[in-house]
Amino acid sequence: MSLSLRQIRENCQAARDAMERARQQQFALGAFNLDNQETLRAVVGAAKAKQAPLMVEVSQGEVEALGLENVRDMVDNYIQEFGVEMYINLDHSPSISDAIAGIEAGFEFIHIDISQANHDASEQDIIDQTKEVVEYAKLTGALVESEPHYFGGSSNLHTESINYEEIKKTFTTPETARTFVAATGIDTYAAAIGNLHGQYPVPKVLDLNLLQQIRGTIECNISLHGGSGTPGNYFMDAVKIGVSKININSDMRVAYRKTLEKKLAENPTEFAVIKLMDDVISAVQSVVEEKIDMFNAAGKAVIK
Repeated sequence: MSLSLRQIRENCQAARDAMERARQQQFALGAFNLDNQETLRAVVGAAKAKQAPLMVEVSQGEVEALGLENVRDMVDNYIQEFGVEMYINLDHSPSISDAIAGIEAGFEFIHIDISQANHDASEQDIIDQTKEVVEYAKLTGALVESEPHYFGGSSNLHTESINYEEIKKTFTTPETARTFVAATGIDTYAAAIGNLHGQYPVPKVLDLNLLQQIRGTIECNISLHGGSGTPGNYFMDAVKIGVSKININSDMRVAYRKTLEKKLAENPTEFAVIKLMDDVISAVQSVVEEKIDMFNAAGKAVIK
C-alpha cells in the first residue's frame, strides 16, 4: 500500500535525524543490499538483535526483479512487525527518471550515479543531472547521495588482485569533494579512498589520512561504498573521523551462496528449498551483525 506524502516526509525527516545522530555519536548506518525476502529477514533480524539503525538498499537489477513498491511494502511490513529503525536507499540509480521513481515510491535515501550508466559522462553532466535530482527530492525531503566519477569494481567475488596504482587515480581529493558538493547541494558524498566494490583475495586498504582531509573540507555526510572485504579497524576509525553510511553487499552474497550450496549438498532429495533457508538467513544475519558492531551502531536505534 502506498504511503501518503505526509508519511513519506515524516520518514525522510527521521532519516535525516538518524544521519545527524550518526555524526554526533560517531557511528555509521550500514546500507545492506537486498537480493530477496530471505536477505531482508536476515537484515531485520540483525537490526532487532543489535538494536541498530540501518538501511536496506536495492540497485537497478534488484529493482527490476522486486519492484520499487514491493520493496517499500515489504520493508514497512517488517518495520511494523519487528519494531526496528530501518530506511531504504536506492543504490546506484543510473538516471534521473529512475531516481525520481525512488523518490516518489517513498525511499528515504537516493543515490544518483550517472557514471554507472555512462562511464564516460563528463563531470558537468554528472553535476547537472545530480542537481535535478536534488531539486526533485525537495518534494519529500529524501537525502541525495552522489559522486563526480565512476566507482570501480562490482558486487561480486573477485579473483584478481587489487591494482592500487590504478585505483589511486580515482581517489577523491578534498578540492574535488568541496567543488562537487558546492555545485550540487547533495546530502551525502560517496568518497573514494581505497574502498572498492566487491570482495577480493586480499583485504582492502583505506587511506584514512585522506578521509580526514575530506571530512575537514565538506560539511555534508560521507559514505563509503564497497565495504565488503575491508578489515574492521578501518571502519572503526572511519566512523570516528565522520563517515555516516557504509555499503555492504558482497560479504552477504558470499555467505548466502556458500551456505545455500552446503545445505543443498546435505539435502539432495529436498526440493522445498524454503525448508533449507534458516541456516542461510542465519549466516547472512551474522555478517550484518558483525558489520553493525564494526560501525559502532549497536544500541543506537530510536524506535517510534
